[in-house]
Amino acid sequence: MHVLVVHDYGPLGKVLLERLRNTSLRVSPLLVSDPAGANLSALERWIPDDTDLIVNALWMADPEVAERDPEGTHKAAFSLPVAIAEYARDKGMALFQLSSCYVFDGRKQSGYIASNPGQPVNELGNWQWECEQALRTLLPRHIILRTGWSLGRFIRKVQASTAANETLTLPGRCVGQPVSVQDLARVMTAVIQQLDCGAEVWGTYQYAGAEEISLYELGLAIAGLPGIPEDIHVVDDMPLWGALEPPNTTLICTKIRNTFGIKQQPWRSGLANELTMLKEGLVRAETGLPTK
Repeated sequence: MHVLVVHDYGPLGKVLLERLRNTSLRVSPLLVSDPAGANLSALERWIPDDTDLIVNALWMADPEVAERDPEGTHKAAFSLPVAIAEYARDKGMALFQLSSCYVFDGRKQSGYIASNPGQPVNELGNWQWECEQALRTLLPRHIILRTGWSLGRFIRKVQASTAANETLTLPGRCVGQPVSVQDLARVMTAVIQQLDCGAEVWGTYQYAGAEEISLYELGLAIAGLPGIPEDIHVVDDMPLWGALEPPNTTLICTKIRNTFGIKQQPWRSGLANELTMLKEGLVRAETGLPTK
């Protein structure tokens, strides 16, 4: 199976490509450095004719970034994947698309299952939900994978507060599950390998790290990592960006386990590795070295 991985300069594309290249799959990368400014009419030049599966590894999991650039978010989270889906339909290809827990409003008292309809409360969730619905209409042979919080996003918040010597405010009322880049790449690879074996298991799935936690408690867990200054001060309160966070983004991940045999791994086991990866990426960026 020929797999085309659409990625940006973020860490997920790099890690996913490394994993896929260690399999028997034929893998091609497609770097989209500016998803918001991508030329959608150029898909025919980008995508090889013999592609079987397009994997859109442009992971959008930060609602703050989306609110600052609603037009760019619309393009990257909706217009680009829908254009890819239309092209895939016309060429007989399949599509693997990422979504997130932000398609939900968080009012449900228990965890969300894959069949629950989205009711987003922010820009990111809105366009991801619109994208999900469009894909279901356009392309029967699709995998949509909703993810939990980006672990890296909250590690960066801790790093920013220590660099500025500021108190970090995180809302204890917001509960969910983070996922690391390495774990997400593991899950995506496992799904792709089973598609390569001929599994006809198209549809919507969910994955996040094992163990629900509040954002405040997550901040404390990150603050306790080796390499994080011990004098960091984390406070349970509602920051300005907290209005973008649904109170409950817990994802029930039994469908992906029952279908693919993929079990949730504890997100805590990936904390140190995620921190190291982010530090290495920052060093490369500051020194002008390639991100590999």
